[in-house]
Amino acid sequence: MHIQRRVWCTLRVIAGLIWLDFFPWVADANVFTLSEPPYTVAECFADEYVNQRGLGADYDLFMPTVGSHCHGTNHQDIDWIERVVFLGDSITVGTPPTLSASYYRSQLSDALADRFGLSYGGLEWLWKRVNPFDGVSIIREAGDFASCAHWGDGNADLLYDNTQLERCFPPDKRNLRTLVVMTSGGNDLAKLTRNAIAGAPVEELWMQIMEIVQLKSEVINWLVGDPAKFPNGVFVIFANIYEFSDGTGDVQSCDISDLVGFDEPLPVPEQLVEMLVWANEQYLRIAVESGTDMIFMAEAFCGHGFNHDDPTSPCYRGPETDRWFDLTCIHPNPTGHGELANMFLAVVNE
Repeated sequence: MHIQRRVWCTLRVIAGLIWLDFFPWVADANVFTLSEPPYTVAECFADEYVNQRGLGADYDLFMPTVGSHCHGTNHQDIDWIERVVFLGDSITVGTPPTLSASYYRSQLSDALADRFGLSYGGLEWLWKRVNPFDGVSIIREAGDFASCAHWGDGNADLLYDNTQLERCFPPDKRNLRTLVVMTSGGNDLAKLTRNAIAGAPVEELWMQIMEIVQLKSEVINWLVGDPAKFPNGVFVIFANIYEFSDGTGDVQSCDISDLVGFDEPLPVPEQLVEMLVWANEQYLRIAVESGTDMIFMAEAFCGHGFNHDDPTSPCYRGPETDRWFDLTCIHPNPTGHGELANMFLAVVNE
């Protein structure tokens, strides 16, 4: 992967030197320039936002390898997958009013089935649908696919409270070469937001966000920290944490904000945005240190939230920008799910 980039860059340099040797006046005209695809996160999002601000996370501090698609990092060569496991929260499970066929989990699993020759074992219809009473897929296992994601779960639920990891990785399945896909941390952020609205001291909020990150680190370590646990290999792709206010901290911008617990404005919106940015930077650090991959869900969705038409917002993308969140405020709509599926698949494919 890195060798291919160096070879490509070298060939371009050689071609440029030959060009200048035959046509030296071109150099004076400053026509010939060398460039590469954007392999830093900053370059990936340099032209995304009209105000050129965005959320402002400094991911490149941790020197990630970024995919040429700019949807996420490129730390793993994912191949020969035998089993796919989905973990996390309601973004992964899927929620009404979006139909089950449009859930990113459904779209991505179809693409992975084609890519790796996987099967649902005849149980596709049940596995893709949600039990609205329990907040999980109707069945956990369907052939080569599993889902232990659960509505309302946070990072603690993956390893401790609801033990998603233990339930979805029984010892007799750990010999299979496995791909893990997850979204987690959004419900933790929502709880943090409600605490901030209730007047919790900023020191307490920082302790809470640090705990969220620590739990995420423990989850990833459980998956990849011991090579003997998955003797034939395990690959992990996780999303960072998005929010629906487009970087403004305006938690009442959604029509039903009151119904999801955001019944008052944040006392200091900038503090919560700062904490979100810090947490997402730490998520990226975890991906770099563990050799796993992270998709830039926060950056992709920022500007597609409930302030998408506010030209003063940090993530404003222009007047024709559509919304990727549904009427529940916190979940993707069909367009958002489709974008998520594309982002995860891009990381798998490169």
